[in-house]
Amino acid sequence: MPRGAAHRRLLDGLNAAAAGQTPPEVSIPTGFTTFPGEIWRTSRTWAEKAYPNLTYCNEVDRGGHFAAWEEPELFATEVRAAFGPLRAAQIPEPRR
Repeated sequence: MPRGAAHRRLLDGLNAAAAGQTPPEVSIPTGFTTFPGEIWRTSRTWAEKAYPNLTYCNEVDRGGHFAAWEEPELFATEVRAAFGPLRAAQIPEPRR
């Protein structure tokens, strides 16, 4: 079964923690939204420590572990809010 980057990151972090090592630092801009129906609630403090380049952090009033499936419009809004400013900043000016 193919696995993506998120799965690899999770396994690397779990393996490092099991071996008593610090997981690799995430250096890219990161957005984080916590949903009330999630398995566990993650604090902003934890997210800031885990993701040093945290550019967006929000808590919403609905959704859970499968937020993209449960609340697709809310999830899309959160993705746009987190990464929209980064996208706009990288669009080059047209050549004249």
